[in-house]
Amino acid sequence: MNPYERYLLPWIIEHTCGVGAIQKKRSNLVPRAQGRVLEVGIGTGHNLPFYDRDRVTEVIALDPAEQMHGRARKRADEAGMSVRVLGLPAETIPLEDAEVDTIVMTFTLCTIPDPTTALAEMRRVLKPGGELLFCEHGAAPTQSVRKWQDRLNPIQNKVGGGCNLNREIPALVRQEFTIADLGEGYLPGPKFAGYLYWGTGT
Repeated sequence: MNPYERYLLPWIIEHTCGVGAIQKKRSNLVPRAQGRVLEVGIGTGHNLPFYDRDRVTEVIALDPAEQMHGRARKRADEAGMSVRVLGLPAETIPLEDAEVDTIVMTFTLCTIPDPTTALAEMRRVLKPGGELLFCEHGAAPTQSVRKWQDRLNPIQNKVGGGCNLNREIPALVRQEFTIADLGEGYLPGPKFAGYLYWGTGT
């Protein structure tokens, strides 16, 4: 791991993924989690303050970027939550079939190298009747914006730790889940990086 990935990239992610508009989306989504929760791509732990501790019995968190785990664990302590953070990718989830009640995935699917395999793993470990809660940025419907996403994606992929600007988020999620409700729209700021999809899957 080079110095950029170890030191600067976590700082960038900490600040870009914690802006007010994004935190508002998290605050509307994460409190729905209940029971045994798997958070895929915990990053620096921005979701942790929004869990309802009366509804959640356990949080298991995956993120291969171990340089971010320290900040995530600190946020867990601040939120008064016990969180098990594992430095593993979403393509190989170390859980048994039908073991979790809720999966939380925010600003993660853009970066997973093999999203198809990862979503199949999420489907495997989610109990029947369980729920996927997701909020992701992805391909914009506006053609002029989409052209810029396609042009800038190779650069973003290199400087953003593997992040992609132009993934078709609903189509990916629908490979394994039925989307029960779906919202979408632009965040304030640069449109090429700010088209969001959020909702639930069963």
